[in-house]
Amino acid sequence: MTEPQVQVDLSSDERGRYARHLTLPELGVEGQKRLKAASVLCVGAGGLGSPLLLYLAAAGIGRIAIVDDDCVEVSNLQRQVIHGEGTVGQSKAQSASQRLLDLNPHCRVVEHRCRITAMNALDLITDHDLVVDGSDNFPTRYLISDACALLNKPWVYGSVQRFEGQVSVFNLGPASPDYRDLVPEPPPPDLVPSCADGGVMGVMPGLIGLIQATEVIKVLAEIGDPLDGRLLLVDGLSMRFRELRLQRRPARSPITGLVDYQAFCNAARTKRGKESTAVNSISVRELSALMAQSSEWVLIDVRNPAEADVAVIEGAHLVPLARIESGEGVETVRSLAGTRAIYVHCKLGGRSARAVELLAQQGIDAINVTGGINAWSQEVDASVPVY
Repeated sequence: MTEPQVQVDLSSDERGRYARHLTLPELGVEGQKRLKAASVLCVGAGGLGSPLLLYLAAAGIGRIAIVDDDCVEVSNLQRQVIHGEGTVGQSKAQSASQRLLDLNPHCRVVEHRCRITAMNALDLITDHDLVVDGSDNFPTRYLISDACALLNKPWVYGSVQRFEGQVSVFNLGPASPDYRDLVPEPPPPDLVPSCADGGVMGVMPGLIGLIQATEVIKVLAEIGDPLDGRLLLVDGLSMRFRELRLQRRPARSPITGLVDYQAFCNAARTKRGKESTAVNSISVRELSALMAQSSEWVLIDVRNPAEADVAVIEGAHLVPLARIESGEGVETVRSLAGTRAIYVHCKLGGRSARAVELLAQQGIDAINVTGGINAWSQEVDASVPVY
């Protein structure tokens, strides 16, 4: 059911709260009223969502909806600053909602404790003026892009990896580019590591999220020059900002409906001839029992050295995936194993499955540890940190 429209008059309390906005000639009372009348859907209450949500609420956005199905973990707090120790284990949508209402009780905050999917995206987006992307994966970005195209809604894109980030505004007008103009086809699943695998400097989501919030305010208040048709690239290590022009591809097929975006992105690997073959696997519980009963095994850790500095499974040998991909680590694995059974783990199981495939191509049989060290921590040894 659609909520009633907010009144666009500013109370005396709001005039005092937003005084620094009202004295800006470019924004003023009329711009602030537009912000109060606006409704924004934020997908994700994590690294990007934290600064986004805080500054949108502080700016006086009238209605903010949060979509997130995750719960707060200690490892989030390095960058997801909207949450705190007191909300660990709590729904991120609920934790963020509580913080926003404490920051600005004039905002209405709606919690959607779910994942945005092709089944619910149109219903979630339709009642909002704008969508802002705080997600961290390709399927969700394609889903947001296509849903906004179908509903004719603008959306603000942002992404972060390690020390770098990107921001743009998509679908602002009939000639505006969208995410499919930036990334026509999804990259192979193993090409771009997640924040969990590749790491991220904690302030980078804050920096990118603040730029996204700036673009949201500009679009809704109808001021300035939004990043429509422009991609802003940020390098945190060198502190350099670059800009690329984006154009709508003239031959691009129109969006006529939503699809299975996980399958769509996984198909990229097939197109490149990298279809993953089935690999032998073992659960962490099975591996733990085997390790306790016998010494005829070798456990290979294919994570990066920096990850091994955070957490390890006792007895594992570190041979990063990059060394196996280059061929340098293959003989290391062969030498470590001898005649013993080889088990391979990473953080979640994806990189180790890739390593098992590569080792098989060199005549080495190995078994993937499903769920990786995260599952080990959750199901076998809670003293191993989750990161």
